[in-house]
Amino acid sequence: MDWVISDELSLTVGHVVGWVSAGAMIVGGVVPYIPQYRQIKRTKDAEGFSLLVCLALLIANTLRILFWFGKHFEYPLLMQSLIMNATMFGMIHLCVRTRNKNQLLQARQRIFTDFDAKNFWNWSDFQSYLDCMLVFTIIASLLMYLFIEYIVFVELIGFLAVFTEAMLGMPQLIKNYRCKSTEGMSLLMVVLWTCGDIFKTLYFLLREAPVQFWICGSMQVTIDMLILLQVFIYKGNPDSSRLAPHRID
Repeated sequence: MDWVISDELSLTVGHVVGWVSAGAMIVGGVVPYIPQYRQIKRTKDAEGFSLLVCLALLIANTLRILFWFGKHFEYPLLMQSLIMNATMFGMIHLCVRTRNKNQLLQARQRIFTDFDAKNFWNWSDFQSYLDCMLVFTIIASLLMYLFIEYIVFVELIGFLAVFTEAMLGMPQLIKNYRCKSTEGMSLLMVVLWTCGDIFKTLYFLLREAPVQFWICGSMQVTIDMLILLQVFIYKGNPDSSRLAPHRID
C-alpha cells in the first residue's frame, strides 16, 4: 500500500514540476527585460539598449510560431513566442518615445516607407516598426504556406528561428565593444538573460525538443557569458558614444 501512495505522490510532484517548468518557460523569457524597461523609464535614457535585440527576438519568435505549423512542438514554447513578441513591441515603443523626447532639435522624420537602408530599424515612429514586422510576417507566412510539405524547408525555418534568437545578444555585445562601455545597459537584465538561457537549454534537453533548439540555446548562453565578461572589463568606462557630437539629420 505504501508503494502505491509513494508512486501517486511521485506522479503528483512530477506534474507540479512540469507545470512550474512550463510556466517558467512561458513568462521567464520576458523577465530579463523588466529591469531594463524600468531603468529606461527611470533615467529617461534609451541609448544603452540596442533595438537590434528587439529585431532579433521579433524575427526569431515569428519564425518559431510559423515553425510550429510545420512541426508541432510544446505549447509552452509557442506561448512564450507570442508573449515575447508583445514584450519586444513594448520595449520598442518605450525606446522610440524616450529618444524622441530627448532630442534637443526636431530631427527629420525617418519612417519605414522611406525604404532607406541606411536608417533601417532606426525609425522615428513606432508605427514603422509595426509595418516592418507586418510585411515580414506576411512574406514568411506565405512561404510557409507554399512549402509546408517540404520537410527540409520546415526544418530550415526552425533552425533560423532558434539561431536568430541565439544571436540576440550579439548587437549588445558589439555595441558594448564599440563604445568600450556597458553604461546604460542593465546588468540585471544580462544576469537574468544568462540564468533564463541556461534554464531554457536544460528544458530543451530534458523535454527532447527539436535538436536545433538546444544547440542554439548553448550558443546563446556563451554570448551571455561574453557580455558579462565585458561588464568586468569595461567597468568604470564612460560611453564613448555620449562624448562624441551627435549628428542631427
